[in-house]
Amino acid sequence: MYTRKTLPLRRILLWTRWHLALFTALAFVPVALYDILGCKWLHVPWLPISLVGTAVAFIVGFKNNASYDRMWEARKIWGGIVNASRSFTVMVKDFVRHDDIPGDKLLDLHRELVYRHVGWLTALRYQLRTVRPWENKRASPGNRRFHGMPFRLHESEIPMECAVAKYIPTDELGEIFSKANQATQILGIQSRRLRELRKAGLLGAYEHVEIERMVVELYALQGKSERIKNFPYPRQFATLNYVFVWLFILLLPYGVMEEFERVGDHIIAEHLSDNASTGALDAFVQFAGSRFVWLTIPFSAVITWVFYALEIVGELSENPFEGGPNDVPITDLSRSIEIDICQLVDCTDIPEKILWESGVVL
Repeated sequence: MYTRKTLPLRRILLWTRWHLALFTALAFVPVALYDILGCKWLHVPWLPISLVGTAVAFIVGFKNNASYDRMWEARKIWGGIVNASRSFTVMVKDFVRHDDIPGDKLLDLHRELVYRHVGWLTALRYQLRTVRPWENKRASPGNRRFHGMPFRLHESEIPMECAVAKYIPTDELGEIFSKANQATQILGIQSRRLRELRKAGLLGAYEHVEIERMVVELYALQGKSERIKNFPYPRQFATLNYVFVWLFILLLPYGVMEEFERVGDHIIAEHLSDNASTGALDAFVQFAGSRFVWLTIPFSAVITWVFYALEIVGELSENPFEGGPNDVPITDLSRSIEIDICQLVDCTDIPEKILWESGVVL
């Protein structure tokens, strides 16, 4: 998640400079053939190209809307995880009680349940960061250029087993990591532990039902996160969108060369009709007008850059858990949840907030 007010123009250009150079080269080739070698037959009527451009604009807009919907849904899901985590912790603190058990023993039970919940958060976060075949942001050179440095994901630096082991009792780790979905197993163990507390008289019947409902809610939020993670933006739409954008990029210079040439001829004709012209000015106008077709290059480069920038913005927003600069910051959210709920049960080893660099929160 990018947290500064605006993206600096320097970073945007740094992000897309190689593509801008490519678009300039793609426009230079047809203009050189058209003006230097006299290949006037390279001109393509503007009408069909404008129809392609209109279609591309609609398709790119549709993809960007769909990508934003996926990202915003992911953020709402994790907003629900924040709320559910706090509610679960308050329930643990208020429901798990017994008059015959000392306060320090109860506090240890509260911390056990809360730490196991943090372990679930950690496992879920790692599972959502796992790379899928259709994801590409983490290894994208464009993203590294955007920041001027490679991304540093905590999930890439610390193995999942080490991260989860800080919160889970040792005797439970084998059961958790022997299964494919560790987050699901942790919630299952949490539910089993709550049942044991109910049998021991530390949870009333009503309180047990209520806190189990919260476990079910956590399962639902995990499933919603996995739905977005494991079901990509439909690849047939993404592929055709990419092809159509590049088709427009390639065709655009061929449709505007003759138009710029006509403008140049019109400038020359208008100047020659002016009797007050001078020799030096005549030569300049003749030269500029006869070379006006070369304005096709910057014009085409800018227009195609706009379309391509919109295309890659949509592409880089469609997988909100991947770990890119525009994604849902689940690492930071997990740390914030951990701090909040550990403070609720008076833990002593509360971690510090993560200090992020370059205005990007992951």
